[in-house]
Amino acid sequence: MMHDIRPGQSIELLKELHILTRDGKLNQDSRRKLKQIYHLYQFIEPLLQDLGQDIALVDHGAGKSYLGFILYDLFFKERQDQSHIYGIETREELVQKSLELAQQLGFERMSFLHLSVADSIVSKALPDQVDIVTALHACNTATDDAIRFALEKHAKYVVLVPCCQAEIAAVLRKNKGRALKSPLTEIWRHPMHTREFGSHLTNVLRCLQLEAHGYQVTVTELVGWEHSMKNELIIARKHQQSNVAAAARLNEILETLGLEEMAERFYC
Repeated sequence: MMHDIRPGQSIELLKELHILTRDGKLNQDSRRKLKQIYHLYQFIEPLLQDLGQDIALVDHGAGKSYLGFILYDLFFKERQDQSHIYGIETREELVQKSLELAQQLGFERMSFLHLSVADSIVSKALPDQVDIVTALHACNTATDDAIRFALEKHAKYVVLVPCCQAEIAAVLRKNKGRALKSPLTEIWRHPMHTREFGSHLTNVLRCLQLEAHGYQVTVTELVGWEHSMKNELIIARKHQQSNVAAAARLNEILETLGLEEMAERFYC
């Protein structure tokens, strides 16, 4: 089973993350998780190489920090610079476990902070400017907060795997009566379609928001459908100050679909 593990990967780390069993075996669930993280690593590694030295990476909704630890082990561990990974998580017990594991493994340039994504924007424990922001399955509005964090911190790269988002669907449902005059309402008239369209629309608006702030956005598939239904990967690279056309298109969509009250969340 060792052929599933990348060269240079710490076996001790994979055991501590419970990806490997104590006797070094992979079960089916852990193989899927490792495959997903490695697949994401393939997208992130070129971005890190482009950033060069002294990289500040912030991982929001870090959970057990699988992504942060794998990134550190495969990319940052051997670097002789001031690069640093910050894991942001609201569950204090997970923050504590990650702190202990980083200390155990000698991963000195990793920090874990018990903060909400929103609170992290003003926290003095984080640098004023960061290079790359990641959010892997950050639930509900945490993905939007991660985008706001990236904008506030002038991140060059943003990597998102969006998770559940019911807020847009709720607003569509609430304003359905006002929007019925438009045939577009048929797209989300039925409750199941409201939920699905709301989720899709949320990610469309996130992409437009990033574009409005001068990012070049790529949307792709993280892994095959057999592994996860939440498999949309958004990668954004800062390449200009702003994009007026994208901002206008975003605001037009909000107005057309009766979502004006969401303008603050998708501010541009």
